[in-house]
Amino acid sequence: MVQTKALAHPLGLKIVTGGFIGFWSLLAAFPLAWIVLMSVKLPLDAFADDPLQVVVGYGTLAERGGISIAGIAIFLAAGWAVWLLVTRRARKLVRAIAPGSLAPLGWLAVSVLCVAGCAVAFWWLVPALVRAVEAALSAIPGLRLLSKPILGLTTEHYRAVWFGYGFYRNFINSLVITFGTVAISLTVGTLAGYGLARANSSLAFWLLIAALIFRALPHSVLVTGYLPAFINSRALLMPLWNAPLLGPVLHLFSDAPPTLYGQPLAVIMVLVSINQPFTIWMLRSFFQNIPQELDEAARVDGCSHFGAFWRVIMPVMWPGVITTGLFSFLLAYNDYLVCSLLLDAQSQTMVPAITGFFNRETTTTDQVQAVAAAVSITAPLFLLVMVFQKQLVSGLTAGAVKG
Repeated sequence: MVQTKALAHPLGLKIVTGGFIGFWSLLAAFPLAWIVLMSVKLPLDAFADDPLQVVVGYGTLAERGGISIAGIAIFLAAGWAVWLLVTRRARKLVRAIAPGSLAPLGWLAVSVLCVAGCAVAFWWLVPALVRAVEAALSAIPGLRLLSKPILGLTTEHYRAVWFGYGFYRNFINSLVITFGTVAISLTVGTLAGYGLARANSSLAFWLLIAALIFRALPHSVLVTGYLPAFINSRALLMPLWNAPLLGPVLHLFSDAPPTLYGQPLAVIMVLVSINQPFTIWMLRSFFQNIPQELDEAARVDGCSHFGAFWRVIMPVMWPGVITTGLFSFLLAYNDYLVCSLLLDAQSQTMVPAITGFFNRETTTTDQVQAVAAAVSITAPLFLLVMVFQKQLVSGLTAGAVKG
């Protein structure tokens, strides 16, 4: 007991540390919370000088209606229920639908299911429940106040962005590029990281140094090098279509060589090349934390090299793989430079598309719609962290502590 008291932090230190963390958490969360409020208000309220008008939305409340105390309580309860369901049941659901070596596909399926389920719940089901509860409470004299709207709210900006301007196409493009980048990066990164972690030659060391130097290069330098090749890809590939043996086979698929410029495949190639050194370094550190005795035991039991890697090492490595995959996801999902330079308007992802919203000649309504589009990007990131929070924490701990 004496030792516990001696090691306990002083009360003053706890107050200072808690206050500092709380202050910076509030400072970091305030911009996101503020633009969320702006995105559900009419321009008159969204750009008002009075902060209380932005929060309450008097004009929005008068013209479009809003949400009541009962509605706020239902939305908070639904959000808390989704949080508990995702954090406590996601792993069991993955094990049920994809046991063993199919766990990555299970996590992918659960992530898509969570995103789709939350979209349906908070866009249709919960609002319908709120309307039903408000109608029931309005008939009870003592509880009528709970059904009266107190905060102005409208979702017309989200409807205009997603369906009027076709923002859902940008979302689909982002998913294609992101999941393509993550899949290739993790596949190559796990194999290369495992091989470099088990190699003791100087060649492995210099390969890692070369990868680190490549990762340190600015993205603008890499994109500048790729851009001429992608723009002239049709001319560069023409000799293959004119080749005596290979040409007739390629003509079965297309009469002329394809162009890589404006294609998601080109962006995936560039993002993988940028991200691959990071995934190799990170996964190598995770593999180094796994004793080589596991490989040797698997080999003694009759496994091949790949069998030992897949059946023995990878089940232990999933927290590290998921952690690395999340960082790869964030790189591809939030990329602006590569996507804006190598994609045309039809294949554009969400981040460059939002920049287009802000850069055009706009009215205040268009500006609020741009804010709504910016808020839309954050929702999948929150859901991703909710699903993988335990794996993320355990993976970062495993990568940080060696032994």
